Amino acid sequence: MSYIAGIDIGNSTTEVCVGEVGAAGTVHFLTSASCPTTGTKGTPANVHGIKAALKQAMAQIGQEIDALSCIRLNEAAPVIGDTAMETLTETIITDSSMIGHNPSTPAGAGQAVGKILLLEDLSRAERGVPYIVAASATYTYEEIAAKINAVSDEITITGVILQADEAVLVENRLNKKLPIVDEVARIDKLPNGVSAAIEVALPGQTVRMLSNPYGIATLLGLNAEETRTVTPIAKSLIGKRSAVVLKTPGGDVHENILPAGELYFHAGAVTSVNLDEGAEKIMQALADAGDIQDISGQPDTNVGNMLNRIRKGMSELDPTADADVRITDLLAVDTLAPVLISGALAGETCLEKAVGIAAMVKTQKLPMQEIADRLRAELGVAVTVAGVEAVMASLGALTTPGTKLPLAILDMGGGSTDAAVISETGEVTMTHQAGAGELVSMLIETELGLGDRHMAEQIKKYPLAKVESLFHMRMENGQMTFVEDSIDPRFYGRVVLLAEDGLIRIEQDIPMEKIAAVRREAKRKVFVTNAFRALKKVAPGHDLRKISNVVLVGGSAEDFEIPEMLMEEFAGYRIVCGRGNVRGSEGPRNAVATGLVLSYIGEQK
Repeated sequence: MSYIAGIDIGNSTTEVCVGEVGAAGTVHFLTSASCPTTGTKGTPANVHGIKAALKQAMAQIGQEIDALSCIRLNEAAPVIGDTAMETLTETIITDSSMIGHNPSTPAGAGQAVGKILLLEDLSRAERGVPYIVAASATYTYEEIAAKINAVSDEITITGVILQADEAVLVENRLNKKLPIVDEVARIDKLPNGVSAAIEVALPGQTVRMLSNPYGIATLLGLNAEETRTVTPIAKSLIGKRSAVVLKTPGGDVHENILPAGELYFHAGAVTSVNLDEGAEKIMQALADAGDIQDISGQPDTNVGNMLNRIRKGMSELDPTADADVRITDLLAVDTLAPVLISGALAGETCLEKAVGIAAMVKTQKLPMQEIADRLRAELGVAVTVAGVEAVMASLGALTTPGTKLPLAILDMGGGSTDAAVISETGEVTMTHQAGAGELVSMLIETELGLGDRHMAEQIKKYPLAKVESLFHMRMENGQMTFVEDSIDPRFYGRVVLLAEDGLIRIEQDIPMEKIAAVRREAKRKVFVTNAFRALKKVAPGHDLRKISNVVLVGGSAEDFEIPEMLMEEFAGYRIVCGRGNVRGSEGPRNAVATGLVLSYIGEQK
């Protein structure tokens, strides 16, 4: 009898399977464990995570690591998935040209036009000239209301801009009701005497004039050229409850279009595609290029800089002079990214066209042997680099009850989506595709403007609900759920995630419907797209109809909605598709580690 451990080093998780091999070449699976991957996949830093997972697995059967006869590692290390996001256009608005945010408590309603007048300069106002008064937080709401009331019969005041969150308090004390925008942090940067237009929408509505370039032109008297330049401003104000647009001297507003650049596919001949053509055209050009040897970007453009960053990150992991770093696959996804507007006074952003790219990076040098040598030296156990990841995942997937040859598998992890088909004779065809869970998280973080990758990961993993009272929640599917014990008051009125160990509050004020739509679309863009292109590559004759069974394995196959998405998409091809259950007990996890143990039996025979 001997103990054999199979170890799958993934982008996010390191998984272990321990089996007991008998003299007759039989195997009895004993235990499994997983730990977060330490360092970048395929680097010596992985050793710490491997040892932690091994220790955890062996402790479950009351053994030490030195009881192992052999440790088998997967050979996936030279393939590393990376992601990057780059906006293709950027709106730059200079000289504090615009305010357009969404305070929770503006006051009044309607539109107003006038010159900006600081509260301390009320005495300099001219009769007959309309003004919009701007007051800093150094004044109390009583002082602001009193000063405006004192001069309201002498000068024309059409609207108010406040730095503090006191719009309702000021309005309640004014003799004449005015539209008021508050929570403008950089009010000290407002240029005195500049013409401005202000708009506050009714409750439940959004601004209409200032989110329309022709509306801005109407209020501020712009010509055709000036109207074109304020289009980015109007675009950024869509969906806002209140807004202010300033007419800067000399029309000092412009939109700077940054060159998106071209992608070059090196596959014998070099073909190119411009990023402006969109993700669909990029992926079609990639498919038409053939067997990709390398991918590069046009120098001094966004996409060129993006790919150079990815390539540089990989070269730092292999700093040898003969390192041959190549990008062999990518997945491009259209999205929108919020861009901070230069000169904005309240952190305003503008949604701009962007592309998310997951790239597959390879080096000629195989760092796995260095990992094996270190493990051997530190643990005193024989260590071998034993098999290609997709092949091992296929062997592990075959332990799912109800499967048989021929069989296709989709291994959906954090950085890459791998596919393999095992024929009835045992021949394996496989492919590695860039893009998986990490790219989904990046798309969610970007499109929702979270600025928090961990929260994006949580949104990806768990369904949503809105806490509408202390005793019931409305689920994202519309179902109402009532609870016996009252919900923690800090969740009241908030959108929450339904995690296994309780509710997670989403701090950003984003509608539940929007979060759910962005999450589903990100998963569809990445996993459905990758599933089809991966299976087409490995299917006999590149015809999906020649695949009858697909088993989903890997961390992303545990997702609460991705398997169902893929089942719906494959229904038209009459493919039996479902989440794997490795060894009848592990679910979609542990397929590669299990396959490594099984392959040991095959080698012995």
